[in-house]
Amino acid sequence: MAQLWLHNAKLAQRIDDLPIDASLNVQPSKKGPMTAAVTTTDSRTLFLHSRYDPKREALDFCKNLESREAYTVILAGLGLGYYVTALLDTLGAETVIFVSEPNLVTIKTALEHTDLSKKLATGHVEILTSLDKDALHERLQRHSTVLMLGTCFAVPPVSRDHNAEFHAACRQAVMDYAAFAKMSLLTLVRNAEITCRNIANNLPTYVSTPPPDVIRRRFSGCPAILVAAGPSLAKNIGQLRALQDKAVLIAAQTTLRPLLNRGINPHFVTSLDFSEMSRQFFEGLAMPDDLVLVAEPKASWHVIDTFRGMEGSRVQGSKDSSGQMSAPDNPRTSKSLDTSNARRVILLDNAFARRCIGENLAKRAPMEAGATVMHLAFYLAQWLGCDPIIFVGQDLGFTGHCYYTPGVSIHRAWQPELGRFGTLEMKEWERIVRHRDILRKVEDVDGRVIYTDEQMFSYLEQFERDFAKCSARIIDATEGGARKTGAAIMTLQDASARFCRELIAADRFDYLQSQWYDTAKLRPARQALAARREKLQAFRKLCLDTKEVLDELEGLVDKPDRFNRRIVRVDELRTLVQEHELVFRMVRDVSQLGELQKFAADRRLAGDATTGRKYAQRQLQRDGRFIDSLLQGCDSLEKTLDEALARFDDAIEAVGETSKRQNAETSKQ
Repeated sequence: MAQLWLHNAKLAQRIDDLPIDASLNVQPSKKGPMTAAVTTTDSRTLFLHSRYDPKREALDFCKNLESREAYTVILAGLGLGYYVTALLDTLGAETVIFVSEPNLVTIKTALEHTDLSKKLATGHVEILTSLDKDALHERLQRHSTVLMLGTCFAVPPVSRDHNAEFHAACRQAVMDYAAFAKMSLLTLVRNAEITCRNIANNLPTYVSTPPPDVIRRRFSGCPAILVAAGPSLAKNIGQLRALQDKAVLIAAQTTLRPLLNRGINPHFVTSLDFSEMSRQFFEGLAMPDDLVLVAEPKASWHVIDTFRGMEGSRVQGSKDSSGQMSAPDNPRTSKSLDTSNARRVILLDNAFARRCIGENLAKRAPMEAGATVMHLAFYLAQWLGCDPIIFVGQDLGFTGHCYYTPGVSIHRAWQPELGRFGTLEMKEWERIVRHRDILRKVEDVDGRVIYTDEQMFSYLEQFERDFAKCSARIIDATEGGARKTGAAIMTLQDASARFCRELIAADRFDYLQSQWYDTAKLRPARQALAARREKLQAFRKLCLDTKEVLDELEGLVDKPDRFNRRIVRVDELRTLVQEHELVFRMVRDVSQLGELQKFAADRRLAGDATTGRKYAQRQLQRDGRFIDSLLQGCDSLEKTLDEALARFDDAIEAVGETSKRQNAETSKQ
């Protein structure tokens, strides 16, 4: 119980609250260890373990599992804890075990008769007693990475008959979370380099624009309408124009064009996509003066510049081995930018940005970042203090077998392909069935079954978890799409009639009078970034020295004396690396794949029974691969920092040009 209190205090409290005599019917087996009996809902008596030799039964069961190399196991039923012990003995102490067990008395009885303290102390045993998503995700979140490295199901015979429905539902809930975690982690790993590059190139905007603090709680108690680009938006987009002065309109970037085309002016638009292609959402638009873009710094700098109306900055290449500048990926010819009329932008707090230029220059209030533009819109509505928060167009499923609402940018891109044998409806359906392998069925708001895909299902999971933590009222006025637990279902007409009856007071918009472009931090931030660039060279040298020593050690594993003398140098280099912790973390930020590979290798080594020479070789190979990933990260980071320094130079020069022009105009007057 002491260990359970340390690792799962809520469950420990619930067990402490049970009567002291609450217990299953426990009796000794013929071999001695206890077994326990339970009564089923149909009055049958079932034994949770063998009445002859329960420990042997558990060990034999675990040895026959199909997946012997799993990193996680979902075990159906705790019993008296014998299966937990057998699984760890069979699969290794590093295995993470999720035990689905709805009966608190069973857990109490197990803890009274089997010593699980060491198992619980490792944090590798999680007992899941509820299907509540908020509670479930709280237990699973810390295991997100290991969940995607391999999972197997362990369903003892008695659990196929006792609490079978709960165990099946719990397995599915864990796998649904694993799918969400995998999607998030793969996105992080796949996009790590471009994400860091975007953040670095957005630094001039980051330091010169206001933090989210300027709009915090500005609209406390006001309704917010969040506009997504799902197919159901077509049902009620026509109602939004009459509501734009009675509710805070927050638009996903994909919906901005359709909204503006109908004379609907949102107050905020959100963006976080790393791709340069997202600039199309802002190109050629006559945007209202009071529109504010709230974006994550990881959004492509092309998108941020396009919105601001400042697309002329250069992005220079990086220096090659001879010291010459390579060609830029996206050269810009114009150096003179007008900074006086840039549109309003707020970029969120970001850890990599703080590492690049330091806490003092980069720190800002940590508004929550989003998995999608609509998650970001939801967090923004909470940041603004809005209540209720009303969703429209947030289908998270293929309502009417459609992917998008009419009028979005992708439809414009499809125009050349449309004709007699290629209609818009066909293109929409092709977009869905192209991913038939990851399609799944969910219940919609009317109780019918519709298709969604794994990606949108993971977004749905995230929304439902967020809804459970939100104190504001959540209303799903999409009028279509997947049912969302935690959101009240209403039509937009009913929701607006009830909550959007008064004009928002003009003084709520005082933030528009704030200083939206302050250039004072540009030079100090550039100096800080240049200092990081210098330290990167010293860190690279340490990595190269470490790689050389590791290669040498591989040839010395059969010569213990020389091996032990030489490995001292590795310890010295490790100490020096720790002195470059900041740059080390920046390099790891851009080379997330190496981090994931090292994590997986560490888990394999922890469960490896090999000793001596072979084990030492595997350790050296693991460390060598990690150093290689760090060197690749150094190359990527060097290029990224060079580009960002060029962006700062352009921004500083643009400020000077604008100042000269304004002075000249003043002199003429």
